[in-house]
Amino acid sequence: MTDAYVALESGRVVEARARAPGRSRGELVFTTAYTGYEESLTDPSYEEQVLTFSYPLIGNYGVREERFESDRVHPRAVVARELTEDVAEWLESEGVPAVDHLDTRDLVTGIREGGAMKCGIAAGPEATPEAAKEELADCKGMSEHTDIGAQVSTDERLTHNADGDGPTVALIDCGAKGSITESLVERNATVEILPYDATAADVASVDPDVLFISNGPGDPKNFEAAAALVDEYVGELPLAGICLGQQVIAEALGGETEKMEFGHRGVNQPVQDLRSKKVVMTTQNHGYTVSEPGQLEVTQINVNDDTPEGLESDELDIITRQYHPEANPGPNDTLDFFDDVLALTEDAPTPNAD
Repeated sequence: MTDAYVALESGRVVEARARAPGRSRGELVFTTAYTGYEESLTDPSYEEQVLTFSYPLIGNYGVREERFESDRVHPRAVVARELTEDVAEWLESEGVPAVDHLDTRDLVTGIREGGAMKCGIAAGPEATPEAAKEELADCKGMSEHTDIGAQVSTDERLTHNADGDGPTVALIDCGAKGSITESLVERNATVEILPYDATAADVASVDPDVLFISNGPGDPKNFEAAAALVDEYVGELPLAGICLGQQVIAEALGGETEKMEFGHRGVNQPVQDLRSKKVVMTTQNHGYTVSEPGQLEVTQINVNDDTPEGLESDELDIITRQYHPEANPGPNDTLDFFDDVLALTEDAPTPNAD
């Protein structure tokens, strides 16, 4: 039975089966991950996107809250070849439209050939192709979501592991995955989570040993407050960043970023360290990349397309990664990144409280 429609920016309207009713719109992207659907669906970096799973069956090990990366589902809608009842019921309870019984191979091929594209979705008994087209007509490009940080960030300071005897990390929450905090706490760090628009005074108030810019959705150019923090504290505090955080730090230090054709999303992205020549497998979820590193040195690259995966500056005590070292579920080849971040704090200067 056809009771769902996906209207694509390319002009096509694809028929599907509704698994969670509703209307929505967003940038259509795909992930190649065949496990970790709970983590992907609760990753804030998918805000304002419609997530297509290339793996044909999603939900074959149920839904468990302890695997979530945040407190809600972030994609605006979900597309799959087949969704299990567990996942479909979860998405319906979250108010997130979901469709299946369509050729996701064809969709993924279209994204790879034409790039990530806008789409509109209408699902349920009242769905029509016209309704899906109406959603598409109202869809914004990702760079047009100028205040997307407000949709995914905490609005108050949060403290984790207050009694830890390790370094204190000021984590700027641009849409941070929970496993970043967990990875730092496991190393006995105290993590002070601050909103995406935190000021230099907010950072000074927690007296951190390192400033950490998190992952998050959308165009890094729209995270001006986080870039201002980098500019304020560079040379005073060690700086670290993951995913969007790498892009924000690079831009603040004279670099440039650009939108990718269809991005990197999956759990099998190969990354080479240019110093050791070692290749590791990584989990990634980003649609923008650093095109010019500015004051930073490119230390790691993506084997598939040579885009920067790691940036560093020994002089400025900066280390960033484009991929997710804290990936859950794995691969766990790069968890030592967090050890490297905390090692930067050993000789950290005292931040300026002005």
